[in-house]
Amino acid sequence: LCRIQYHFGEFGNYSLVVKALTTNTETVSCDLIINEGPINSYFPILFAFLVYMGILAVLIVGRLFMKIDPVRNWVYKKLNPRETDRLINSELGSPNTTDSINCDPAPHSWSTASRQRLHSLDTFRGLSLVIMVFVNYGGGKYWFFKHESWNGKLHFPTALFSRFVFIMGTSIALSLSSMLRWGSSKWKVLRKILWRSFLLILLGIIVVNPNYCLKPLSWDNLRIPGVLQRLGFTYLVVAALELLFTRAESGTWEAPYPALQDILPYWPQWIFILMLEVTWLCLTFLLPVPDCPRGYLGPGGIGDFGKYPNCTGGAAGYIDRLLLGEKHIYQHPSSSVTYQTTMPYDPEGILGTINSIVMAFLGLQAGKITLFYKDQHKQIMSRFIVWSILLGIISAILTKCSKEEGFIPINKNLWSISYVTTTGCFAFILLLLIYYLVDVKKLWSGAPFFYPGMNSILVYIGHEVFEDYFPFKWKMQDSQSHAEHLTQNLTATTLWVLISYLLYRRRIFWKI
Repeated sequence: LCRIQYHFGEFGNYSLVVKALTTNTETVSCDLIINEGPINSYFPILFAFLVYMGILAVLIVGRLFMKIDPVRNWVYKKLNPRETDRLINSELGSPNTTDSINCDPAPHSWSTASRQRLHSLDTFRGLSLVIMVFVNYGGGKYWFFKHESWNGKLHFPTALFSRFVFIMGTSIALSLSSMLRWGSSKWKVLRKILWRSFLLILLGIIVVNPNYCLKPLSWDNLRIPGVLQRLGFTYLVVAALELLFTRAESGTWEAPYPALQDILPYWPQWIFILMLEVTWLCLTFLLPVPDCPRGYLGPGGIGDFGKYPNCTGGAAGYIDRLLLGEKHIYQHPSSSVTYQTTMPYDPEGILGTINSIVMAFLGLQAGKITLFYKDQHKQIMSRFIVWSILLGIISAILTKCSKEEGFIPINKNLWSISYVTTTGCFAFILLLLIYYLVDVKKLWSGAPFFYPGMNSILVYIGHEVFEDYFPFKWKMQDSQSHAEHLTQNLTATTLWVLISYLLYRRRIFWKI
């Protein structure tokens, strides 16, 4: 009857009045009436931005005052800060140097290790973790901080987990090389890898399990997959793969192709990863799924005009339900609201873990680049650029440069290969920027993201366990208010940053 284009505002109340102007209803008039005006839902974001910029300005002024000798001497006398870099390292694949050797190193060795540490890695990890905490707490109830229901463009939360997996792979390359250089045997390192993987998986199943919200946890409703479980298994595979081929001393590889010295010596690793990806492709597109079309990548439910209501996730969902059981996977996937799906589906399922291993392997490659071209900043940054371009081209081919279509659409729930290449492309770019600012030009110390990056496991598990406790959460007067949600979520996230800073100052680091 009529067509109207109008940008509706949030919390506005509207009426559409359709009137027939003639008796045969061929001519109609359509009038949009605003009963109640909308609100500016983005004003709280602007206000929060100004508040944090004000805090940043105060800190910058304080730092300028610290350059005045009398002020600096007085503050140092009161605080007596001690250097802690030498006592710390990253949890996910970055063992502490003290764990890697049998005797205490000399003082000059500590200072050397501290200088060689890449603060950009901890900053990258901390940045991803802080945004992940904010999103998990609700993201102010804004649509662009929510996970995509199925296929779609990359919002903030869509790429966070993949960045965490990526930087875990980077840490693996650096930590294993450090441990072997300090004299640890490969068997000793392998035992550490197995133990850490076991602890990550155990923590994910017992502590950070979303099925606690259903009823007291028991084997009948225990969710087996999960974020920490995927991190643990991915860490196990990639670290063990690297351990088989890493060398205690890294140097230039004498070969006809010196530009590929960080790739060619590890050709068995690449063959293994390619075989894994072929396995994912074959299972995804060739495995017969009962009552579903072969190679189906849709959400099921009312998607695809409701033709395949019980085919959520295609082969990925089928494998999880077959091997793990419906009650042992995630019960409320993000697709259930939009597509009204009734089948449980786990975004951290078995098949998607294959591509998380690929993502960690890309991060491992970034770590190898920093090892092979140590202190050669231009070489490192140029290779980061080349990898980002290469992965971007692969993504463009797989998706046909579209948001929701292509040969293999970008899908975080499935962890599709296009999702890995796309997020990997942006991960190399982001790591390049942080590396340039923090480690090359030293224009940025990495604060405040550096601190949660040093205690990533504690912050992640802590924010999950204490999610419903004050002061991280409180009863709101208006549950629909962006301002209240944003205040609560930013307060909780900021508290975890402050907690990680205090732990850093007291040299407390939870490692597994």
